[in-house]
Amino acid sequence: MSTLVELFIAFVKIGFTSFGGMSMVPLILEEMRAHQWMSTEDLTNVIAIAEMTPGPLGINCATFAGERTAGVIGGIVAVAGVLMPAFTLTLLTAVCFERFKNSTIFTRILLVLKPICIVLILMTILELLGENYVAGSRLDLPACGIGILMIYLIEKKKWQVPKVIGLSAVLGVLCYGIF
Repeated sequence: MSTLVELFIAFVKIGFTSFGGMSMVPLILEEMRAHQWMSTEDLTNVIAIAEMTPGPLGINCATFAGERTAGVIGGIVAVAGVLMPAFTLTLLTAVCFERFKNSTIFTRILLVLKPICIVLILMTILELLGENYVAGSRLDLPACGIGILMIYLIEKKKWQVPKVIGLSAVLGVLCYGIF
């Protein structure tokens, strides 16, 4: 099977089994590893780039992961794959919403899906914490310091995300150099 077909199928699965944003990241990571297209470190870099660019995280991750795997066409195929389920489900939902909006089954389904999404996000956070804040078998103190400072600036000083990303980049270059 060609890489483009595998990429499309992988991102269709991701689109059908996640609910956008950070909930896509563990699924993207799993597919990238299963096909040996990207390492955890590569995906961490993709997430960082996707967070800095405008647009939804899942779409940006699909774009960058697809491009890293199979060039520009791979990026297009990955985005088409990840959007296909959302497009299909949105169309079906629009057709059926009026009929089911007061359904107790629909409400109960949403009650189950919300905690599942939270668990997926927490699992991703834990995995990325290990990848980004541990060097070898020790804590990477500069990275931890930068992370704590950024949380402080966002939560207490109410800095906007672009400013935090910019400062993080500057501090990263100062602590680790350009290459």
